Amino acid sequence: MAMKQAATAAIRAFSSSVASQSSPLVRHLHASAGSKKIVGVFYKANEYAAMNPNFVGCVEGSLGIREWLESQGHQYIVTDDKEGLNCELEKHIPDLHVLITTPFHPAYVTAERIKKAKNLELLLTAGIGSDHVDLNAAAAAGLTVAEVTGSNVVSVAEDELMRILILVRNFLPGHHQVIKGEWNVAGIAHRAYDLEGKTIGTVGAGRIGKLLLQRLKPFNCNLLYHDRLKIDPELEKQIGAKFEEDMDAMLPKCDVLVINTPLTDKTRGLFNKERIAKCKKGVLIVNNARGAIMDTEAVVDACNSGHIGGYSGDVWNPQPAPKDHPWRYMPNQAMTPHISGTTIDAQLRYAAGVKDMLDRYFKGQDFPAQNYIVKEGELAPQYR
Repeated sequence: MAMKQAATAAIRAFSSSVASQSSPLVRHLHASAGSKKIVGVFYKANEYAAMNPNFVGCVEGSLGIREWLESQGHQYIVTDDKEGLNCELEKHIPDLHVLITTPFHPAYVTAERIKKAKNLELLLTAGIGSDHVDLNAAAAAGLTVAEVTGSNVVSVAEDELMRILILVRNFLPGHHQVIKGEWNVAGIAHRAYDLEGKTIGTVGAGRIGKLLLQRLKPFNCNLLYHDRLKIDPELEKQIGAKFEEDMDAMLPKCDVLVINTPLTDKTRGLFNKERIAKCKKGVLIVNNARGAIMDTEAVVDACNSGHIGGYSGDVWNPQPAPKDHPWRYMPNQAMTPHISGTTIDAQLRYAAGVKDMLDRYFKGQDFPAQNYIVKEGELAPQYR
């Protein structure tokens, strides 16, 4: 009961904070009157669904909004089946009004699907990152695309810090020794280091990048960042981070490189063979942003050669990653499924954010400005 009360309080608090930031202006979503068909695409939790009442980010939890939606006369269909012409999602494409999906089990919304979706008005991402949507096609069709900005930035930044430490301290091979019943200190210690004094650079210093830099400050590292916008001067001074206007000039300075930029037409394949070659030999790379920012084979080759000393992240291209994805088998990797932004705390925040935006959509009200990825046919600045 205490956990349920805490969950309710968290959702109310988040919804209240979002509402306080919102614009009072009415936006023009051109929402038709009456009942809406809303489809959610999430991963199945199976036996894990019952283990935590706050596990709302799965098919079984359905963001905790089913009762609310159905009480208002809306139809809410939830599935994990999203691939192929005969999948469950495809059956509902022609007449759905709203599609909700997540970065963790993305429903790829292609130009073809948008063309088929004659009633589609709104695409919502439960979380952060809407690159699973063909944003140009969505803009051309006059759709609204929005996400719950800020909902899991703490979760991802904490996860990035953990991965940095895992790579720097060569943690995973030591853990694997324990599982195998081995004891070989030398096998770990020959490539284990302290984080203090190392140079950490982030490509992208938005909400997540800034939080990571703040969390790294107590470790006494040399902190660098590259972004299209500079951090507020006062915050930059507090953190002690240095702005690097030229990303390629920053790369050879970094012992650890963290990717925190969104996936756009400009960043897709950004780290190819040539750019990885500009990094310091033995560089450690953490990527919780998007797998497609990296050239898959270039990362494998660099890990095999030792130019990348260790690679960790939870994002892949595509997702879910197939069993034969080469990143599963390259040396010195610390990869996981896409989990960094879907902690229980994050789920409660992005579930509350989705409910808030749906409520505004039904009422014809504006969303919080920072949530828009496509609005009135125009892409957000970071996706242009």
